[in-house]
Amino acid sequence: MFPLILLYVVLTIVRPQEYITALIGLPILPVVLVLAFAAWLASGTRVPRAPQFLILPAFFIVLMLSEVANGWLGGVKEEMGKFGPIVLMFFMIATACTTQRRILTLMAVMVMCATVLALHGIDQRHGGIGWTGIPVGEDGRIQYVGIFNDPNDLGMLFVSVFPMASLLYKRAGLIGRLFWLACILTLLYGVYLTNSRGAMLGVLVVIGAYIWYRRGMVVAGILGVVGLAAMKLVSSRMQELDAGEESASGRVDAWYEGLQMFKSHPLFGVGPGNFTDYNQLTAHNSFVLVLAETGFVGYVLWLALIGYSFWMTAAVLRLKPDAAAEPERFAAWSAERPLALTLLLSLCGMFVCAFFLSRSYMIVLYVVLAIVTGFYLGARQRVDGLPAFSMSESGGRWIPAAIGSIAGLFVLVTILLRTTG
Repeated sequence: MFPLILLYVVLTIVRPQEYITALIGLPILPVVLVLAFAAWLASGTRVPRAPQFLILPAFFIVLMLSEVANGWLGGVKEEMGKFGPIVLMFFMIATACTTQRRILTLMAVMVMCATVLALHGIDQRHGGIGWTGIPVGEDGRIQYVGIFNDPNDLGMLFVSVFPMASLLYKRAGLIGRLFWLACILTLLYGVYLTNSRGAMLGVLVVIGAYIWYRRGMVVAGILGVVGLAAMKLVSSRMQELDAGEESASGRVDAWYEGLQMFKSHPLFGVGPGNFTDYNQLTAHNSFVLVLAETGFVGYVLWLALIGYSFWMTAAVLRLKPDAAAEPERFAAWSAERPLALTLLLSLCGMFVCAFFLSRSYMIVLYVVLAIVTGFYLGARQRVDGLPAFSMSESGGRWIPAAIGSIAGLFVLVTILLRTTG
């Protein structure tokens, strides 16, 4: 089962079935998913208690209900084909990857796959066209095939696995460190070649959050300002990081239109994939996109899915048993802490990117959320004292959290519109 899960992740990221002539048109990805799911069922793996196992299927149902509410019954089949595989993948990873060994293996596979895409971008940038046959963008930004055709998507992938590569570097021997260091440098160069402002900010946030955790807020803040200034020197698009700049202004207008869609369709939204039916540009914000397309019901569920993931990693980091009074518990916690910190950093970087991209339904996002869920389930078995999260006890908090965040989006967009005006 686990090898099939790894194969599915490789095919999802590297996507050879989309550019190797002999594989084009073959249903390789669906077949591997079906085989992996069949093996998962045959293994008798039980679904543990965790809020994500209730929230994600509920969100899936809301996606289909949103299609029906907007008058398209065929949308149910459409969502089953598009989002159904994500649900299956999530359940398999979250229940199968609960041990440190499997989590680290999956991280290594994701880092190596992302490095392949970065190498493709380097080849593309220097040769004008990559081995996939995809040329460099007209604006000089690298791109890949399929779901990574947009440079911003590539940047988001690189940022998501950057902390994972750093953890693998720390745990490796001399030769392994050289390999993972090469991967880290390649990924960072890949971020530079995407020239994605969201990805660059994501890298800055990942590094800043790590420094904050290790050295405190003041040091992180000072180095963050220095890092932002350095990024503006090396990237022409970072120099244009201003609400009045044309690209940024278009995004703010799209956010405004998304909020208007929510106001006109508050319960179930305008339907998944229908944002551009109401506005020429997509939302360029995953939070606004979910709010506009799935309404308040979908937004609460999506926010809860994300919120529990952050909460789980933070719960491990906050535990901090007393080393003298509980040496065994402290040792167990110390073994889990690096993984918790790595996953928290991945979440931070990924959702900084997601705030500037319309990638609410992108599979890589749910792979990371699944890894977090599986990690926490395993950590609770290995470390005493970690809380058991449940919707019955804490699920209600996401409604006021959603209301507060929506109000924040309205305030932010109002301020930005006045600034650009």
